Amino acid sequence: MNKILVIDYNTGNVDSVVKALKLYENDVVFSFEKKDLDSARKIILPGQGSYDQAIDELQKKNLYEEIIKKSTQENIPIMGICLGMQILSSYGYENNKKTKGLNIIPGHVKKMDENPYPLPNVGWSEVKIDKQDIIFDEIDNNQDFYFIHSYKFVPDDNNCILSTSKYNSEFVSMLKKEKNYGIQFHPEKSLKKGLKILQNFLKIK
Repeated sequence: MNKILVIDYNTGNVDSVVKALKLYENDVVFSFEKKDLDSARKIILPGQGSYDQAIDELQKKNLYEEIIKKSTQENIPIMGICLGMQILSSYGYENNKKTKGLNIIPGHVKKMDENPYPLPNVGWSEVKIDKQDIIFDEIDNNQDFYFIHSYKFVPDDNNCILSTSKYNSEFVSMLKKEKNYGIQFHPEKSLKKGLKILQNFLKIK
């Protein structure tokens, strides 16, 4: 078990994640193969796209149950980025329907407030650290990170919240349950401080 596995489930914004991880790890694999999942010591769920389509792709590739097992039974650290964060939830409400998520971090995903600024939220927003964690090692509070999204994660347990940000209203920008992290912004597009967050995740045992 020595691979860093970036899950291939037909979503956007993958190449930059893989390239960023390869700055710190040699054995980074982009795959949906079960053999790669079985040998992964950490899993990254990247992506931009819609909640329902992402879950559908995981099920088609027979990854849905396997990813849940890696988290719940093997305690493998998982990081979800943007859409990858959102599908860690219990349910998502996108495209006018309710879709069951991975339920690794209980909660739901709903559309953000649309006033006074239009959606999506695209650009740099401040990340306010609410709870210290190893993921923030050498990261200062109130730094700007790059976002692009129209939906937000609402956790069942507010103790999961690591940081918040604001666009029209406050939303969760990072959360954690056990060894599982959700990041709403794109660390791979957030310069040195974003890369540092990826590096900190790779150090987690």
